[in-house]
Amino acid sequence: MRKKWIVFVVLLVCAVNGKSQGYKTALGLRAGLGYGVTVKHSIKDNIAIEGIVQSRWRGANFVGLYEIYHNAFDVPHLHWYYGFGGHIGFWNNNYIHPHRTYYGNGYTVLGVDGIIAIEYNFQEVPVNISLDWKPEINIIGYRGFWADAGALSVRYIF
Repeated sequence: MRKKWIVFVVLLVCAVNGKSQGYKTALGLRAGLGYGVTVKHSIKDNIAIEGIVQSRWRGANFVGLYEIYHNAFDVPHLHWYYGFGGHIGFWNNNYIHPHRTYYGNGYTVLGVDGIIAIEYNFQEVPVNISLDWKPEINIIGYRGFWADAGALSVRYIF
C-alpha cells in the first residue's frame, strides 16, 4: 500500500513541475475493486487506446480498450467517452468472491469489455482524472458477466 502512495505522490510532484497541453499519452494509477496501472494514448482527436494491468481475484487482468471521446456539458477539458475491447486474465488457485469461495487449479480467462467514463484534464498541471464503469464478460475460463469493474484513475500527462 505504501508503494502505491509513493508512486502517486511522485506523479503529483512531477505534475506541479510540468505544463499541460492536451495530451497524446498519459500514465497513471487505477483504483476500484481492482487496482492497477493504466496507460492511454490518443490516436486521433477523439479516439484513444487504453491499456490496463490490474490485480483482482488474487490474479491479474490485462485489458486493451478502444475509446471514443466527446465534450461533456460544454465544459472545456471535460470529456465523456465510451469504448470496447478485450481482456485476458490469470486468476490464482484460491480466491474469495463476495458470495462464494473457490478452490481449484486457478483460471485463465478471456473476454470482452465495455467502458463508459468521464475524464477531466487539468490545464495548470499535466494530470487528468477519470471515473469509469467497465463491465466485462468472460467467454473462456470462468465464464460470466462482471458488472462491478469501475474505477477512479489519476494519470500523469506526457
